[in-house]
Amino acid sequence: MTDAAGGSGAAAAGGIGVQPYWELTFDADGDPDAGQRDRLVAGVAQQRVTDLLVFAHGWNNDRSMATRLYGRFFGPFPGMAGNGVRLGYTGVIWPAMRFTDEPIPDFDPAAAPGPSAAAEPPGTAGPPLLDDASLRALARVFPGRELTLRRLQELLAEQPAARSAFDEFARLGRELVTVRENSPAQRLAEDMGAGTPAMLTDDPMAVCEIFTAALEKCGHQELFGDGLKRLWNGAKEFLRQTAYYAMKRRAGVVGQLGLGPALGKLVKGAPGTRVHLIGHSFGARLVAYGLRGMPPGVTGVKSMTLLQGAFSHYAFAARLPHDPDRGGALQGVQQRVDGPVVACYSRHDSALSMLYPLASRLSGDSASFQGLFDRWGAVGHDGIQAVDGARRLRLGAAVPGEGCVSIDASSVVRDGPPPAGAHSDVCHGELAHVVLTAGRVVTK
Repeated sequence: MTDAAGGSGAAAAGGIGVQPYWELTFDADGDPDAGQRDRLVAGVAQQRVTDLLVFAHGWNNDRSMATRLYGRFFGPFPGMAGNGVRLGYTGVIWPAMRFTDEPIPDFDPAAAPGPSAAAEPPGTAGPPLLDDASLRALARVFPGRELTLRRLQELLAEQPAARSAFDEFARLGRELVTVRENSPAQRLAEDMGAGTPAMLTDDPMAVCEIFTAALEKCGHQELFGDGLKRLWNGAKEFLRQTAYYAMKRRAGVVGQLGLGPALGKLVKGAPGTRVHLIGHSFGARLVAYGLRGMPPGVTGVKSMTLLQGAFSHYAFAARLPHDPDRGGALQGVQQRVDGPVVACYSRHDSALSMLYPLASRLSGDSASFQGLFDRWGAVGHDGIQAVDGARRLRLGAAVPGEGCVSIDASSVVRDGPPPAGAHSDVCHGELAHVVLTAGRVVTK
């Protein structure tokens, strides 16, 4: 993913609608576009930005979708900031993706890359195909694996009623997310030391059975086929979840190895600017890992707001409830924020309430969904857990000036079709207000 944009003002915004706006692009290894980074640091200082909002997207599949998200989310901010506040805006661009047959609430599908005519919208009884647009997105995320992806597409189209076909499909999907042993990418895939998700090791047919049952529970009106063919619905979801596992891992890499050092340069180059981190989905994981990657002594981050965060609700815990001798991967990093860490969550987010914990915990010996959330829940499902002094608030309540805070945003984060539900329904003025109040930005 490359992008020559940078600078500030309307020309650089490229339709964002707010200014000054800068983009900050990272590759899959966390290496930044150095020119963009340097223009950001210089521009923030030159324009005397008092408060810089840094937003990292989740599994959007290209720059255009990410920037449209930023434009919609940032839209209310200029009218909400008080006198004396000079807001600046930064959109983090990193190589993630989403499957194009997943609609995003309130996004015009005609203006964004969409599924091919062969793809079926969620909730119908059509076959679970891998459409060409999603195939191209996967090819960008997994370069050099085009033949593997084509074979996965063929198997979904053919849907062989044979165990060997499911074995092949799982083997190919698992190969996509394999990384070198003890590489930084491997180490940054976990939030609580649970190891490789069982979906990448369990019996393929059992995995597909459980994902098929989960899709039914998430609200699909009807799934395609019967007998073994019905399990190809779960196979498609398995591929989706393996890709998301790769994105989860990549978010940690980009955050810790990319955003963290960039924040250090920003704070050094514009020492009077207050930085406010915002992340959606795996972008929430990215900004959280960015805190862990900041150089020692950096104190410019004044708030962090996690919107439907797709990582463990125990990530910040000093002691895991099920294993008190260990803590979450991000234990203590909340103390690197000179202000509150706020997690907005919603019960309408079925991507996080069902599919995320299932993919994290999945065991081939049972299709039971009982107890999934206690150990394997996501912060965007039920907020920050097992952190001493953490508070839980309703949307609209005053946000405290420090510590971990969980806000139930179900009243506004509520729209979206299965299987993701309301996971991407985050562009609301109420959530913009949360960001500004968490950061102690004076509001009108």
